[in-house]
Amino acid sequence: MNTIRHSIAPGVLAALLACFVAAQSQAAAPLPGDSVYWVDAGLTGQDGRTTAFADGRGEPRVVSMFYASCPFMCPLIIDTIRQTEHALPEAARRRFKVLLVSFDAERDTPAALKAMAEKRHLDTPRWTLAHARAPDVRRIAAVLGIRYRALQDGGFSHASVLVLLDPDGRIVARSETMGHADPQFVAAAATLLASP
Repeated sequence: MNTIRHSIAPGVLAALLACFVAAQSQAAAPLPGDSVYWVDAGLTGQDGRTTAFADGRGEPRVVSMFYASCPFMCPLIIDTIRQTEHALPEAARRRFKVLLVSFDAERDTPAALKAMAEKRHLDTPRWTLAHARAPDVRRIAAVLGIRYRALQDGGFSHASVLVLLDPDGRIVARSETMGHADPQFVAAAATLLASP
């Protein structure tokens, strides 16, 4: 019987170990005091995958809140994020991640969010539409400074805000400009996404 041996070049092994150690040290590093990731909140994405809000740590991302049955402002939020994305340099666009958390804990199930992502042709590897329990929605809205209230017709009155987070969950920029990309927000995102 022949035995096949696989060997890893010492340089490749050293690089893999260095990456592992770096990832472990980042995971073990304490969060900064002004990080939004101190909030304990669970999310379920349109793919049915359950994560913690803080699992976004490690990568910059744009976070906003919406609800799928919203007739006007929430589609405008999505369009504004897309315009922001298209205003970025190509290299920054590839790193551009989006998290949209629904206000509607009752109706915006993962299946409903998946249907919306497909309808709007969202790049779901980079865009996450998330369902959360009502207490977690309140926690996330509070830490992001997004005001909202439920209406009797099942809709929500809410502020329309884009929040840019650095890899540690610190707020780098906010924008309430809707309908077109906010140049200051785009500049902040481009700078953040250009850093290693």
